[in-house]
Amino acid sequence: MPFGPLFPSFDFDGFRENLSTRILPFQRSVQFWVRTADIYTGYKVFQAQVSFVKDVKKQEEMWERQHELAAEKIYNMCSELGGFFLKVAQIVGKPDLAPAAWVKRLVTLCDQAPATPYHVIRPVIETELGRSIDDLFETFDVNPLGSASIAQVHRARLSGDKNDVVVKVQHPGVQNLMMTDLRNLQAFTVYLQKTDIQFDFHSVMSEMAKQIGYEFDFTREAAAMERIQQFLQDNNKKCPVKVPRVVKNMVTRRVLVMEYINGIPIVKLGDEMAKRGLDPGGKMAVAAKQNILKSLTLAYGQMILKCGFFHADPHPGNILICKGSKVALIDYGQVKDLPENLRLGYANLVIAIADDDPIRAIESLRELGIITQPKCENEQQELFKLAQSMFDTKLPPGVKMLQPFSEESSIKKVAVQGFPEELFSVLRTVILLRGLSVGLGLNYSCAEQWRPIALEALRQAGRLKDEEVNKSQKMGIIRRTFRRR
Repeated sequence: MPFGPLFPSFDFDGFRENLSTRILPFQRSVQFWVRTADIYTGYKVFQAQVSFVKDVKKQEEMWERQHELAAEKIYNMCSELGGFFLKVAQIVGKPDLAPAAWVKRLVTLCDQAPATPYHVIRPVIETELGRSIDDLFETFDVNPLGSASIAQVHRARLSGDKNDVVVKVQHPGVQNLMMTDLRNLQAFTVYLQKTDIQFDFHSVMSEMAKQIGYEFDFTREAAAMERIQQFLQDNNKKCPVKVPRVVKNMVTRRVLVMEYINGIPIVKLGDEMAKRGLDPGGKMAVAAKQNILKSLTLAYGQMILKCGFFHADPHPGNILICKGSKVALIDYGQVKDLPENLRLGYANLVIAIADDDPIRAIESLRELGIITQPKCENEQQELFKLAQSMFDTKLPPGVKMLQPFSEESSIKKVAVQGFPEELFSVLRTVILLRGLSVGLGLNYSCAEQWRPIALEALRQAGRLKDEEVNKSQKMGIIRRTFRRR
């Protein structure tokens, strides 16, 4: 009678993988807190040191060195930890928001997420789509076009088709790590809120967690692409931006097959112009940039104010420039369906900002549920400046960077004690659009561009009658004219 082994076989590979899965989040948490504490305390110590220096020019030089030192540390943390921190770098590293040293260092991180090897990705695609890659595709490029924090994309061609497609596939095991990173950042922002910056970060981080959770369901993303594409086509004779077409019956939670769009990332626009012998500051180049920004602004104004359902991640990596300066908007993992009351409240705020109307702006902030506690004498002025800095793209004359956390900024003078979670996506979108305009060397007001759309949205909702719209248009022209003088 044969006997089996005295001890059952031990699955060392499974044990090692399980142990790694449990230990890795802890290791990342330790790395985050050690590095963050180093950057934060470095700034706090520096603030104490620079306060003893009276020469303004020397102070500026010292701040520049400190920003360069911190930028290197932030870059190393985001680059080495990857994942969620690449998204943080995309948000923070904007020319209008962060110190120049940070922007210069972090802008290179947009496309640096490590790719998952093909031998790991292939079984994911085949399991999700239920057929082998050889059966599904005539050609499949094993080297990805790009890799981001959640997924990577491969260029391919479907069997029996002449057009290329893009296959988007999730990195295995990335969701748990990103949620760990998010919880750590939430804890740090709560600390900042209590000690340094009186802003409702809790609501912002809660909405970010919700949005990132949605990004792991590609069926939701495909539905969002189709809805936005249909909306823009129905509301324009000529669609302001191109949205990739979803390939039917080739979408699952972890794999999404869509139309391939031939274009260059907007961050490489300057290099492309240089190749073609165009002066980036010349008339042709400036006209092309203005058309690009006009298309994006129109699309976002219609999506946010007219529909309330919008693409909420317009960072440079998600914007392609196609032939004839046509704009394509890709990656619909982060979309937002704005509640009706916030959509119309924001329409009111847009009109107030466009018309330079502080009283209406303050009323709109309250209508939106933004709770503030001014800590200064000129309350009305600072509240209006706060509204402009959060919800408009235009920079004040001579200003290249808002520096929202400096001692003289409105966010320091006005404590934001309550901020609706649902409104965070609008705030983030405006900040990203402002960063794009600064990067293109253009300074414009999205509020002024969106004003007609906002008026129409309020009229359609019954909040304004036709005669009130006409009166508002005339009053707005008069107010803006006198404000400029």
